[in-house]
Amino acid sequence: MSENNYEKGRLNLPFVGFCTFGKSPISEDWDNIKADVAFMGAPFDCGTQWRSGARMGPRSIREASTLFSFGHGGAYSYEDDTMYLQGVKMVDMGDADIIHTNTEQSHANIEYGVRKALAAGVLPVVAGGDHSINAPCIQAFDDQGPIHIIQIDAHLDFVDERHGVRFGHGNPLRRAAERSYVTGLTQVGIRNVSSTAREGYEDARRMGSDILSVRQFRQLGVEQVLERIPAARRYYVTIDIDAFCPSIAPGTGTPSHGGFLYYEVLELLQESLFRINIFSILILLKILQMLLLPMVLLAI
Repeated sequence: MSENNYEKGRLNLPFVGFCTFGKSPISEDWDNIKADVAFMGAPFDCGTQWRSGARMGPRSIREASTLFSFGHGGAYSYEDDTMYLQGVKMVDMGDADIIHTNTEQSHANIEYGVRKALAAGVLPVVAGGDHSINAPCIQAFDDQGPIHIIQIDAHLDFVDERHGVRFGHGNPLRRAAERSYVTGLTQVGIRNVSSTAREGYEDARRMGSDILSVRQFRQLGVEQVLERIPAARRYYVTIDIDAFCPSIAPGTGTPSHGGFLYYEVLELLQESLFRINIFSILILLKILQMLLLPMVLLAI
């Protein structure tokens, strides 16, 4: 996105044309991904314990993202007086193949897509789907060196096993903490009753988690929260839509009252940009600010 597309031919307004992520080009050949960023859908929601429907998330997010696609050679923010995404090449990989009722194979297909993006040296941006998709996404980083996980979520997702289930939407961060290359977790926004019982919280702290509720986040402020995030070479950021207050984001499988407002999460991510001076995170935060966060709220 380095020049204005409407100066080269079609006006191609947001409601016209193909409905890809941000109207970015399609990249169906996963062995030949040429981009800085690759968006992939993971339309899997068989891991839910309450309200399903997240399988339609990637499709809805793509449609909502077209609102921000006017063909400019970047995305200008008046509030920041900054042109975001200028010079960033982004593609849409399509979706990982989902096998209905088959969690193991569906997760393997999601992991495969993320691995292909990483092998191409591309930053993967994955949209679900329920939060169980974090398990295969994080597994794909097993050859990428140490990572620290930043989770913005209403729920801890730290159940070990219940009735034989180990890869539902209540388990992925527990599975992540078990990985040797995951150096720790910062879990922000945690609140209300969830599938994780008291012992799950105790296990999380023992296994390297720093847990903050929304009220604790507000008491500390962004700067003090950032000071709690340990230095790491790479960071994996995961955002569950239920981190937001259901007054602005009601379309979630597990709504939890008292969540974040849009600017709270945005400011945490923006300030992280200055602390975490890594190219991949820089690109991710630009996408989150200018495309992903606004359109996810629109999509619901």
